[in-house]
Amino acid sequence: MVFDLRGALLKKGEIESARLDDFEFRLRARTMRLLAPLLGIAPGELVDRVASETDAAILASLPETARAWFDQARIEARRQLVEELGDPTPHRPA
Repeated sequence: MVFDLRGALLKKGEIESARLDDFEFRLRARTMRLLAPLLGIAPGELVDRVASETDAAILASLPETARAWFDQARIEARRQLVEELGDPTPHRPA
């Protein structure tokens, strides 16, 4: 029986990429959900736009105060997600 190192590394890469992409999407959605009440907008309105627009495009359509609060909301969203899901730092092979 032969161990396929290349195949194992490719599979690990796919799993890590999917895990990091999932974390990034959750971070974007959570950031917008935290930002919405500060602007007096329903959270669903901003979160729905995450799937089809970039953060820059969303922020460009919002008042100037949104840009000031965005960084704070992103920091809080990341803190919450790390607490819930763990650190998203890629796992290195041993």
